[in-house]
Amino acid sequence: MNNLAVEEARARMLAGVVRLGVEVVGLEVAAGRVLAEPVTAVRDQPPFAASAMDGWAVRAADGAAPRRIVGESAAGAGHGGVLGAGETVRIFTGAPVPAGADAVLIQENAARDGDMMIPAQAAQAGAFVRPPGGDFQAGAALLAVGERLDPWRLALAAAAGRDRLTVARAPRVAILSTGDELAPAGGEAGPWQIFDSAGPALAALVRAWGGEPRRLATAGDDRAAIAERVRATAGDLVVTIGGASVGDHDLVKPALAELGLVQTVGGLRMRPGRPTWFGRLADGRPVLGLPGNPASALVCAELFLRPLLAAMQGGDPALRLRPARLAADLPAGGPREHWMRGRLVAGPGGPEVEAFPDQDSSLVTVFAQADVLLRRPIDAPPARAGDLIETLPLARS
Repeated sequence: MNNLAVEEARARMLAGVVRLGVEVVGLEVAAGRVLAEPVTAVRDQPPFAASAMDGWAVRAADGAAPRRIVGESAAGAGHGGVLGAGETVRIFTGAPVPAGADAVLIQENAARDGDMMIPAQAAQAGAFVRPPGGDFQAGAALLAVGERLDPWRLALAAAAGRDRLTVARAPRVAILSTGDELAPAGGEAGPWQIFDSAGPALAALVRAWGGEPRRLATAGDDRAAIAERVRATAGDLVVTIGGASVGDHDLVKPALAELGLVQTVGGLRMRPGRPTWFGRLADGRPVLGLPGNPASALVCAELFLRPLLAAMQGGDPALRLRPARLAADLPAGGPREHWMRGRLVAGPGGPEVEAFPDQDSSLVTVFAQADVLLRRPIDAPPARAGDLIETLPLARS
């Protein structure tokens, strides 16, 4: 249970996690949620041949001969007739191509003379015509169960005519910051206190990852208060911040033992975040215990909280590691897996990554500038500039 490798710890945390129930939500509030029912096209998109440009709908067989203008086709108001030989219809981007036409002559290549259109050149069959079903066809599987919804996927669902989607229920996450040293941001801080920065950050991450955060009142270093805060709060997951080590003021695990806590992870071979732990209360609620240092808490949230929330929503809990080239040398690793905060920099062959020189786990400024986490395995050999290294991109806008 103690001194586990990161992968083994994550596997233990995910064991027994099942998707929560489902609910139907509107598109406007579906961002960040995970699909629980596939989205299938009920019709072609576009449902008709459409013009890709402003110009003239023509028959390619008429070549470069002048045409008589017989109407207009605009987006949402097509031309109802059938185009005959020697005829043309003024057409605009997105408008239906009238029956009988098989090409669009763009307006730069034609001139209007009264009720006649004079081509500067012939049009090729199919030119600037979007075919029916060119984007997707009726019956096509557009979005699959388990996909996380972002604005682009929501646009696809809307294009398929869906205004409501069946998604996994949002996990309800109780977040408890502990420690007498913490004062709430915006409040009065004593001479020996710091403002709680990890709590607001974790609430924002939970929301971004499809959950519903509920921040509990800070419990300080009070064993009875810690137990009561958690006992009185319903939810699907409890996340505690601080009190995770073995000092005299680390009271979270002793407090939760009163609620029947059984630990399955008691410490990790990683930095930052060695004291991270995990277990379940007697009522079945899982508890993720994060270190009190903000950077440690946020690194461990990326590695463990995000996969837990994904699994609870039926999504993929795997980390999406990507290779990247180093911009500067790194020394050999040590006996713990090291997740270093880094940034993207311009390199001769494209973007590269470099680790910040100071990796102290209390530095919020460093995390605010980071683009990626760089993974250094246990006992990793020295790495040189230009070497490939595994990275975990951070969602930054």
